[in-house]
Amino acid sequence: MSRTPEAIVPHLAAGSDSPRLADALGGQRHIFVRDLVQSCNIGVYRHERDAPQRVRLNIDLAIADDAAGATDRLADTVSYEQIVDRARAIVNARHYNLVETLAEALAAMCLDDPRVRAARIRVEKLDVFADTGAVGVEIERPRKLQRKK
Repeated sequence: MSRTPEAIVPHLAAGSDSPRLADALGGQRHIFVRDLVQSCNIGVYRHERDAPQRVRLNIDLAIADDAAGATDRLADTVSYEQIVDRARAIVNARHYNLVETLAEALAAMCLDDPRVRAARIRVEKLDVFADTGAVGVEIERPRKLQRKK
């Protein structure tokens, strides 16, 4: 029997307008990184390829509730320090044409940890238009389940 992504992360169900990454009944906690600003080689236009741009990253993770609250040990939870370090490495790894591509790379990195049930990633370019605060994309990716054979 396979479980749907909606069974793992209930707010993914159709019609839900209340995203819940922390869910007591579902046994998950919410770990997040807010407003990580990095210089990034990103964009499709010539002027964007000539110089890095500032991007702001927001990472929200639904984590299978773990023992960290009881043990008080870093080893028993997903470390946001490691998430930040790995996000910085991904930003600096290459040139990205699209914010969507960067967001997908960040989501895949987060989902590498088997305790992460879902990742919501927001990537914003901060200096594109003088009259906007930011432009960008937000994605949400659930853990893909392996079917039992």
